[in-house]
Amino acid sequence: MRELFISVKRYSIGLLVVIGGIGLAMAISPLSISGRGSDGEIIAEGAGTTLIHGGTGAPSFTPVITTIAFHAERTGSGVTGSFDCLALMPEANTGSQSGQFTVNAMNVVGQVTGLTVSGNTATLTGTSTITGLGAGPNVSFTFVVHRGGPGATAVLTVSSLPTVPFHELLVEGSFRVHGED
Repeated sequence: MRELFISVKRYSIGLLVVIGGIGLAMAISPLSISGRGSDGEIIAEGAGTTLIHGGTGAPSFTPVITTIAFHAERTGSGVTGSFDCLALMPEANTGSQSGQFTVNAMNVVGQVTGLTVSGNTATLTGTSTITGLGAGPNVSFTFVVHRGGPGATAVLTVSSLPTVPFHELLVEGSFRVHGED
């Protein structure tokens, strides 16, 4: 009986050593569970619905909502990522269609090529193709995003409309900034 107990004890210790070794190997391995290498460290990411502060501006102040999604990660050669922002406005300023956000005011589809982080704020830069307001190919953009959930803020500026920054307030979703704290 004592020999059986010793055998089980040795087996248990060996099993713990193997499990611990696997755990240690996973912790220091350059590949994460998601399959991204250490070069694919996501620094900023998020998605959600925002409201453009002031809408279209004076004199009409037509409301504008956006659906936004982005991510930026460090790579061996710099930064890569994507940025998408679809801005919709209502069909009409008054009446039953004033609450139907179906008109494409602007669509920005971009590739992130630059990234800086300062505390809870990330600044993503890159080039995009834009339809609607500010339309054009190879349009430079800057997106300054503050970490948080609803209530977090962001500002989008595009080179085709340099004097019109879009101040966005997150109403649904989450913006995440990893790195410096």
